[in-house]
Amino acid sequence: MKSGRSANEVKRRLILSSEIKNRRFSSLTLRILAINTFAIILLAVGMIFYYDQYKNSLIQSELGALSQQAGLFSNAIAETAVINHENASHSLSKQLVQRIINRTALNLPTRSRIFDSLGNLLADSMTTSERARSVETKPLAPLTPNLFFKSFAEELYEHLFKILSQQQQHQIYKQTTLQLASEFPEVLQSLQGISIRTIKAKKTKGLILATAVPIQKYKQVVGALLLSIDGKKLEVSMQDRRLKLIGIWFLVSLITSSFSWYVARYITRPIQRLAAAAELIRNRIDRKSVIPDLSNRNDEIGDLARALRQMTTNLWQRMDATERFAADVSHEIKNPLTSIQSAVETASKVSEKSKRDTLFALVLDDVKRLDRLISDISAASRLDSELNREKTSAIDIKQMLTSFHDISISIKRFTPDKVKLKIINNDLAHIVDGYEDQLVRVIGNLVDNAETFSPKGKPIIIRCEVKQNHILITIEDRGGGIPETKLETVFNRFYSERPSDEKFGTHSGLGLSICKQIIAAHYGDIWAENIYSKDKEKIGAKLSVALPKSETLSLSNK
Repeated sequence: MKSGRSANEVKRRLILSSEIKNRRFSSLTLRILAINTFAIILLAVGMIFYYDQYKNSLIQSELGALSQQAGLFSNAIAETAVINHENASHSLSKQLVQRIINRTALNLPTRSRIFDSLGNLLADSMTTSERARSVETKPLAPLTPNLFFKSFAEELYEHLFKILSQQQQHQIYKQTTLQLASEFPEVLQSLQGISIRTIKAKKTKGLILATAVPIQKYKQVVGALLLSIDGKKLEVSMQDRRLKLIGIWFLVSLITSSFSWYVARYITRPIQRLAAAAELIRNRIDRKSVIPDLSNRNDEIGDLARALRQMTTNLWQRMDATERFAADVSHEIKNPLTSIQSAVETASKVSEKSKRDTLFALVLDDVKRLDRLISDISAASRLDSELNREKTSAIDIKQMLTSFHDISISIKRFTPDKVKLKIINNDLAHIVDGYEDQLVRVIGNLVDNAETFSPKGKPIIIRCEVKQNHILITIEDRGGGIPETKLETVFNRFYSERPSDEKFGTHSGLGLSICKQIIAAHYGDIWAENIYSKDKEKIGAKLSVALPKSETLSLSNK
């Protein structure tokens, strides 16, 4: 049952890894596209409002020109087509007005209508005999294919414009056969001496722009002039502007969408590859599942890939170290267990009491050795978790070493002549950032190791001095030194090279390995070297520890 669940779990992880690798649209890609799509929509709305303003400004400009033309035209009529009566009143001459219309208004695109003071139509440029006799001919427009895209874009833009733009509802223009001033409210107002502009909508499509101005003679209103123009020219201009805006919008949308898709894929694709590789590593399929090499990217994704690759390398190294540690532990524990087993089996066959006591004493020594070994192994295995739980603090190395030396002497761990402390650069600060209890542990292990090799009557010297970027601590003994080939291996776990007169099993061989692990956690370095006399004779060993100076101290000095 358990194996079945394990198989299902592996299958589920493989499916999840496959989904991560083959996912076509990631949520990050969709978000990037959504943000840029929102920007495209805002651009479309802005273009619509711009078009609305453009249309209004174009209409007002046309109305201004029409009003200016109407003012000039009404002044000309007032000077040439007014009849003076004996009672000092004035009126418009229908014949003169029609003659002026025939000569001036026929060639203009505007429609001119003149009303007298009673509201009767005197002349209309659209119904004069001259205009009736002239037939305007225009060539037929060339046949063009019905472009679906163009018509679709036009209809789409018109619908969006009606929805989003502030489109005014204009009065419908009515074409009446009876041309009286009462049919035109703007004419009635102009007969009151008021000039007015109007915008009216045709029943089909388009606009009619009109302006009505009074015709005055010596401040007497003798009639009204109504000029109107079809908005076809405006429609052509607005349609041209509309098509340009649509083209710009589609071009910008295409460029933005393509660039967004490229950026999204440029970001999300490597992230998906990193996620898929991390998932494969988590499933522990094999060590061939490595993080993709994106070191050629000089951006955050490249930094992430490099960090993940380094993390993966460190992970495999940590796993290898754990496996080696487990193998070493198994080997070291197996030795005393084998010795105990052999002694017990032999004791059961021996009848002499003295020999049995000797065997039982051997068993007791092996049990003590096993207990010491298990304690040291437990301490070494807990070291990582202890370092992770503790918080670093500023440590005065000079004060720490002084306290260690004084306490060791007070509890009679060492005699004052056996361990000597020498602080160099005593006037300088010896500050590092780290874990004080663990550093005390390092000093204790190094001094214990030196005591093991140091002969009686020969002192152990602890030195501490401040270098340029670090603080150097050395522990010197006057023993037989270390073989040159063993200067690096002494820091390996279960290193077993001990003095010849030392009882077997007294030390577990983990002390220096633990020291190296603690110093590495402080970003420091530890090494061993021999001490030679002037005659090049090996007279002892020296273990050195270099710890980086506190950054807080460096900043304060600066």
